[in-house]
Amino acid sequence: MRKQKPVQESFVSMTELVLPNDTNTLNNLMGGRMMHLMDIAAAVSAQRHSNRIVVTASVDNVSFREGIRLGSVVTLEAKVTRAFSSSMEVHIDVWAEDIPSGTKVKSNEAFFTFVAVDQSGRPIDVPDALPETAVEQELYHGALRRRQLRLVLAGRLKPAEATELKALFDLV
Repeated sequence: MRKQKPVQESFVSMTELVLPNDTNTLNNLMGGRMMHLMDIAAAVSAQRHSNRIVVTASVDNVSFREGIRLGSVVTLEAKVTRAFSSSMEVHIDVWAEDIPSGTKVKSNEAFFTFVAVDQSGRPIDVPDALPETAVEQELYHGALRRRQLRLVLAGRLKPAEATELKALFDLV
């Protein structure tokens, strides 16, 4: 049995101020800059979980729900939801805060997948993720479905072999 590590140990909170160089012509944070910040927060989370060098393997749908204005404070919260052999799924929530007005909104959310590698760049095993809270358990249980969907979409898993996905659609 592989070593287990509590999900909370991978938690990362990262805060940035949106400056003029980070914005588009509408004075909103550029999407590419947001994805850059998300990738950093998620990578640190995966490194904390695995104690290894990690590389980004995939990014699920990134939803841009709310524009983030110039001068806003952006807080990214990331943690590993589940670990497989060498890969880890990381969930990221992004919050935008307008301090003068006292408003804070969830602006983005995404799942990133990272692979832990050794010094030669070869995949290496990681500890299992141990979910402890109800939210952590919910994300943990959904991770296998999300993983199978990623693998099917990437052509690395046949749809007929995606047992968790089949169970979702099997109405019999």
